[in-house]
Amino acid sequence: MVGALFWTIKIVATTLGESASNYVAITPLRLGYATGAVIFFVALVLTLAMQLKTDRFRPVIFWSVILTTSIVGTAMSDFMNRTAGLGYTGGAAVLTTLLVLVLVTWRATGETMDVERIATRKGEILYWSATTVSNTLGTSSGDFLSNSLGLGFRASALVLSGIMLLILAAHYLTSLSGTVLFWSAYVLTRPLGAVAENAVEKPVATGGAGVGTTVTSTALIAVLVVLVGYQTFTHRQQTRTLDTASSTGS
Repeated sequence: MVGALFWTIKIVATTLGESASNYVAITPLRLGYATGAVIFFVALVLTLAMQLKTDRFRPVIFWSVILTTSIVGTAMSDFMNRTAGLGYTGGAAVLTTLLVLVLVTWRATGETMDVERIATRKGEILYWSATTVSNTLGTSSGDFLSNSLGLGFRASALVLSGIMLLILAAHYLTSLSGTVLFWSAYVLTRPLGAVAENAVEKPVATGGAGVGTTVTSTALIAVLVVLVGYQTFTHRQQTRTLDTASSTGS
């Protein structure tokens, strides 16, 4: 399950999460961060309920949960940092601490942190808890790099892309724990998606390309549908092949 296609969809889904949240909360709908968070929290609960009921990997449901955690995370992060007044630095610090606590708790339970081997309800809940927090942190850390450190959207995207390449190199060239490298990359895909989306969507005056939220969201939805559709097709083909081989072997 975890390969090049997985990481590509993860980045597209989390980038769309940033754009979709901005579409609802800022422009053009202008409903506000709190309202956006409530709306998409309901969507998250519904998609997560479907995910927890299924007994196998179903790409449409799985990526729907990833997408809704990204949208909710963006709205919650923006509310914390801008409306509640924590600021980008404060928000990133609070959410980083929370993510560490979730991961430490997960490790302490003895449940596997290898996402391809999670087979219990407790493990799934821990996984989605870590995902939600990391997707919320992604917006704060992206804003921290772009605004608090003054790197801007493009430079922040380049920095995060460079770190991702280093993680990829470490996977092939070192003996570092695959689980540690996975979660490092998993967390970093979110701020990468956030700053990349901002670099395209935001007005030129603020460092973006000025494409706008509507066009950006529409393009990302189209790409996500194609990628998830392709994964669904290939996954079904692989499942049928395995079932056939199992039947023949028995």
